[in-house]
Amino acid sequence: MPNDASATHSPDRPVAVITSHGQPSDPAPQEAALAAVAAAVAPLLPDWQVKSATLSTPGLLEETVEAGAVVYPFFMANGWFTANVLPKRLSDVACTITPPFGLDPDLPALACEALREACDSRGWTLEQTRVLLAAHGSARGPKAAEAAEAFADLMRATVPGIDLRTGYVEEDPRIADTARDIEQAQPTQNSLCLPFFAQAGEHVRDDIPEALEEAAYTGDTLPVLGALPAVPALIAKAICRAKTG
Repeated sequence: MPNDASATHSPDRPVAVITSHGQPSDPAPQEAALAAVAAAVAPLLPDWQVKSATLSTPGLLEETVEAGAVVYPFFMANGWFTANVLPKRLSDVACTITPPFGLDPDLPALACEALREACDSRGWTLEQTRVLLAAHGSARGPKAAEAAEAFADLMRATVPGIDLRTGYVEEDPRIADTARDIEQAQPTQNSLCLPFFAQAGEHVRDDIPEALEEAAYTGDTLPVLGALPAVPALIAKAICRAKTG
């Protein structure tokens, strides 16, 4: 059954479907996590039916998306899945696919604010804190890294002078290498790792901590960008923008 976060159903209410990759080997946990995102967005779109479906549960996306729906990719880049797999899966449905979460123009400012709040809570200043933006990267093509690098540039423009470096799970520079460089550059300086991910899947739970441990990284790791408190409002705004567009 589709995950519907709306309280009531009406054929007159537009449909928004939030989608993500999910976990093919064990779809249920990520399906539930995405449903929680939809549930947080639904109160902000009371005139909509807000649903969710990952790409990993066979047939669920096609069952959930109907003609006229707005599909919101909870992805960080316009990479293989958003640019190729998702449109192909929905080629028989007349729907609107928004730009992915990671390319939202309002997200870099939210990330900088989250970093500043994290620093304030520790008695640090953001300008004197090294930041490791830990991203996925991809062996399939350059889009994932390009999105992370563009995001990093926007954050640097938002906070001039910030020492922000990128590291990747699947391509160079690897997260462990960047973390090691940060530690060696000035071991006593404060540091935060910000995961450039929409959801806390296996890469965030396993790969990033393992890479940081390998590098003997002494900084703190923050929640993923998709967990920021302002994200539901950001998603709701993007869905409305696509509908009125």
